[in-house]
Amino acid sequence: MIHVLISGCNGKMGQEVAKQIENVEGMSVLTGFDKVDTGDNKFSVVTNLDDLTDKPDVIIDFSIPEATLEILKYAVNNKIPVVIATTGFTDEELNKITEYSKIIPIFKSANMSFEINLMANMVSKMSTLLNDSDIEIVETHHNRKIDAPSGTALFLADSINNALDNSMTYKYDRHSQKEKRNKKEIGIHSIRGGNVVGKHTVSFYSNDECIEITHNVTSRSVFAKGAVKAAEFIVHKNPGMYNMNNMINNMF
Repeated sequence: MIHVLISGCNGKMGQEVAKQIENVEGMSVLTGFDKVDTGDNKFSVVTNLDDLTDKPDVIIDFSIPEATLEILKYAVNNKIPVVIATTGFTDEELNKITEYSKIIPIFKSANMSFEINLMANMVSKMSTLLNDSDIEIVETHHNRKIDAPSGTALFLADSINNALDNSMTYKYDRHSQKEKRNKKEIGIHSIRGGNVVGKHTVSFYSNDECIEITHNVTSRSVFAKGAVKAAEFIVHKNPGMYNMNNMINNMF
């Protein structure tokens, strides 16, 4: 049995992780960690890590950077693997996470959806085979999302760019320029409307045809499912930094 500590257990994603774990054979929620104990959870919750009496096998973190760094210190002291689904870290915090990964296994991904990471893996390979194509990325999200382009769109662009030896530049806006498209650019476009959870399309345009790959999220549960898969993957790994590509490559 894999016993999980959920960091940020009171949040929407923490709650979703708990629901997903209920459906996984051989895995259970040992306890939760958050700033308050609402009393609404089916499992025990601690607000101070010193109050933990039982050691978890793995930690899934959907919180805020400050809480992530706190849980990582506990994990390092107790040699516990951690899945980090939190975002928004500073460069200094990212450096700390890298240092911690020398002591414990840490799984960190820009997007916890298994399928979007599989898509990133696919488009990176396709970009080397279709290296004369015009590459465009269109992302669509709900009208409440404040950042554009999405982090996932940039993640897809980076996956392609890395495969092409970082030779591409990103173009976010063309209306102010009166010139033909540069072959060495990736166009990234944002649409905001309604209640769309997240949709990303990568298109490869040649002179005579076009290949498009689209990933459409209809439920936020996919991010929780991905985090649970990551926890299963990392629980017995050696210290180091892991991501979805490591898990995908391990499957094929």
